[in-house]
Amino acid sequence: MFELGLLGTFVGLLSGFFGIGGGTILVPLLLFHGFDMKTSIGISVVQMVFSSVYGSYLNLKKGTLDVKMVFTIGAGGFIGALFSGMIVSNVSAIVLQSVFLGFTVFALLRLFFKVKEHKGHKTLNPAILFVIGFFLGMFSVSIGVGGSLLLVPILVGFLHVKLKNATSAGLFFVVFSSISGFISQSLHEVIDFHSGLIIGAASLVGVHFGVMLKHTASESLQRRLLILFYVGVVSYLTYRTFFK
Repeated sequence: MFELGLLGTFVGLLSGFFGIGGGTILVPLLLFHGFDMKTSIGISVVQMVFSSVYGSYLNLKKGTLDVKMVFTIGAGGFIGALFSGMIVSNVSAIVLQSVFLGFTVFALLRLFFKVKEHKGHKTLNPAILFVIGFFLGMFSVSIGVGGSLLLVPILVGFLHVKLKNATSAGLFFVVFSSISGFISQSLHEVIDFHSGLIIGAASLVGVHFGVMLKHTASESLQRRLLILFYVGVVSYLTYRTFFK
C-alpha cells in the first residue's frame, strides 16, 4: 500500500509538472513494477477519473474551461469508452501494448512539432464532433490513456481553439471518457480497484506539488525533461514488446 501510494504521488507529480495525462506515465511504470498490461490499463483508468475531475475543477476556477464547447465531443467519448471493457477483455495484451507503444511514439514526435494557432473560433457540425469524441474515447481508454493528447491538436488545428483553452477542454474530455471506461471495465472485471484507488488518491497530492514546480521551471527545461522521459518510455516498451 505504501509503495502504491508513492507511485501514485510520483505519477501525479510528473503529470502536474509536465501538464500531461497520467496514463502515458502510469502504464509504463506499472509494467516496470510487474503488473500485466490489462491490469495496468484498468488502474490507469481509475487514476484518470481522479486527476481529470480535479484538474477540470481547477481549470474551471481559472476560467479556461468552455464546458459547452467540449460537451458534444465529451458525450461521444463517453459512449465510445463504453466499448473499452469489451476491447480490453478480448484483445491480447501484446496487441494492446503495441498500440500503447505507437501512441507513446506519437506523443514523443509531437513534442518536435508546434501546433499552429489560428485567429477566430470555428464551428463544426455537432454530429462530426460527436463522432470524433466516440472514436477518441473508444481508442484511448482501451489502452489506458484519456485522449487529450489526440484531441488538443484537433481543437487547435481544425476548430481554431486557443491552445490554453484546448488543453483545458482536453482534460475535461478525459472526465467523460475515464468515467465511462471505469464503468465498462468494471463490468468486464478488468480493474484492480484496491491498487487503482490508492494510486488515484495519492496522485492528487502529486498533482498539487507538480503544478507548483511547473511555475518555477522554464518551459524549455520542461520540454527537454519530457523528451528524455518519453525516450526512456519508448525504449523500455520497445524492449518489453519485441525483445523480452
